[in-house]
This record gives sequence, C-alpha cells and structure tokens, in this order.
Amino acid sequence: GFGVAVAEQSKIIDGSKIKPGDVLIGLPSSGPHSNGYSLVRKILDRARPDLGADFHGRPLAEVLLEPTRIYVKPLLALMRALPVKGLAHVTGGGLVENVPRVLPEGLAAVLEARAWPRPPLFDWLQREGNVADAEMHRVFNCGIVMVLIVAPEHADAALTQLREAGEAAYRIGVIRARKAGEAQTRVV
Repeated sequence: GFGVAVAEQSKIIDGSKIKPGDVLIGLPSSGPHSNGYSLVRKILDRARPDLGADFHGRPLAEVLLEPTRIYVKPLLALMRALPVKGLAHVTGGGLVENVPRVLPEGLAAVLEARAWPRPPLFDWLQREGNVADAEMHRVFNCGIVMVLIVAPEHADAALTQLREAGEAAYRIGVIRARKAGEAQTRVV
C-alpha cells in the first residue's frame, strides 16, 4: 500500500543531499486530514456551525472530513524520473513541524505562504478560532500534504511531470543556510 511504497523510497531519500538553493515543491491537501483535529473540535464547539450548511458548494461536515488524497503513483513516477532529495509528508502536525524532519543540520526551509492557494476551510478555521498564523502553520497542513525537495535545475521538470500526471503542484519555497537560533522551517 501507500505507506510501504513511500517508506521504501524514503529510506533512500534521507535528506542528506539537500543543500542551500534547493527548491521545495508542495502537493495540495484535500482538507485537514488527521492534522489538528483537537483544535478543529475546539473551534466547532465555539462556533457551533450548522455542519449541514453549504460551504463552497458542499456541506461543511464533508469538507472537514475529506479523506487524504492518494498521490502515490505520480510521486513514485517522479522519483524514478529525477532525483528527489527530500520528502516530507505533512501528517500529525503542520508544515513547520513536518518539514524539518528531512533537513540536515545547518539548513532551514523558507516557505512562501502566497505560493499556493490555501483552501477556504483553513481561512474559516482561522477566523472562527481566532488562530494566529504561526499556530496555523504549526497545527495544520494549510493546504499542503506533501513537500518534495529537489535541486533547482530539476524544479521545472518536476512541476511539469506532476502537473501532466494530474497533480496540482506548486513551488512553495527554498532551502537556505540556517543562522544560529533560527527556526528550521518558517513561513513568510
């Protein structure tokens, strides 16, 4: 299944070849998945929305519980086509908690919040829960379920291949040398 295929691959993709200038590519999530559900519950308790109410064309409950999209085939095909240096599955926490797992010491990932479309659900959760940006990025995937790290010379080819396979894919950031005391991943 999915876990096994990616686990096998990620043994090879250990992040050791990542260096400054490398590009982060994000694949969009279809919802919160299992991330931040305790905060979602708190927000629902506070906002008490009608879960059957229309939310951008579907009932709110359905949008909240959208299952994880399976993007395995395009991902495995990409790994065969070009060197993927790092792979972070944004699960059980947000962007800033999951991306550092693949980074070597001394490197930081800088993500650009405007580089990908944030699903309206996250705007709603942030507004109803009065959640700070930093907390949103710590707890939720904010619309990105998988982050790939590739050399700058492979970025365009990777984006093209993923898009031709039917995946929306975005260039969402860059790897930099990390300064003392700087966070390993930050969203700007």
